Amino acid sequence: MEVRHLELLRDLRDRGTLGAVAAATYRTPSALSQQLRTAEKELGVKLVEPASRGLRLTWAGEILADGADDVLTALSRVQARLDEGTGMPAGTVRIGTLPSAGAALIPGLLTRLRESLIRIELDDFDLAESDYAARTADADIVIAHSLIADVPLGAEHLASRVLLREPIDVIVPAGHRLASRAELTPQDVVGEPWVTVPRGYPFATIHERIEAATGRPLDRVVEVRDNRLVESLVEQGHGIGLLPRYSTPASVTYRLVPLTGVQATRAIVALARPDHAARRAVQAVVEGLVDVGRDLGRAPRSESNLKASTLG
Repeated sequence: MEVRHLELLRDLRDRGTLGAVAAATYRTPSALSQQLRTAEKELGVKLVEPASRGLRLTWAGEILADGADDVLTALSRVQARLDEGTGMPAGTVRIGTLPSAGAALIPGLLTRLRESLIRIELDDFDLAESDYAARTADADIVIAHSLIADVPLGAEHLASRVLLREPIDVIVPAGHRLASRAELTPQDVVGEPWVTVPRGYPFATIHERIEAATGRPLDRVVEVRDNRLVESLVEQGHGIGLLPRYSTPASVTYRLVPLTGVQATRAIVALARPDHAARRAVQAVVEGLVDVGRDLGRAPRSESNLKASTLG
């Protein structure tokens, strides 16, 4: 049994098709098919079988794919112990992040790593909560978020670490009747026009909680994913919205007001495959992210938001 065969079976399980594995690993489907045939010959069992999408794992293939994490993690831990004798953690760490969490965490992380031997490669994407786990196939660390748990939906099999708990505030135009309030309840905001996110995205959980608390539907003017677009639409008076407290820049054109009466805090979480999480460089980066998150949680609010908030 070769490690590369286990990696291939795990990738096929996680990515779904041989073509997707080939594209992600810069190999041809024919080369991967040959590798599968070699593995089947060595092990004496069928590992894949035809399916409507091309190939799927057999029962034996599933067993080996599930065991790949244990084997690869053990190897990574041994490598990490060897690396301890070489000094500082080193190497490239690939990070994928949702944009708002990246805006809050990555600048501080890069500052902390300035004198290190670790190089960061960065990708950003805005996804539904259940889609973040799959991105760990392409990154060493994925920074995800959830408003329902400390482990995002679908990531239960991954290594995870909470980096920050961030309040989600109501954004209102500076001249709005609610802008001077210290806090807002669901009853205060349910009757307003809303700039919302699509259903399935984490912030949509808060919209649903407002509706459940009041028994009334929100007036959804438009659904958008990008926080900067939410800012622009609110600034121009098209409605109110929800934005994260620490990663939203202060402005004289809008106010962030805390929402009470419903749970409105998100967990920002670092996710990683167990074998990636065992690398010393990855561990160092996660600890750096935890430090940045701790500093953000302790930092005083901006003067702009102090006018609209009495909560810390």
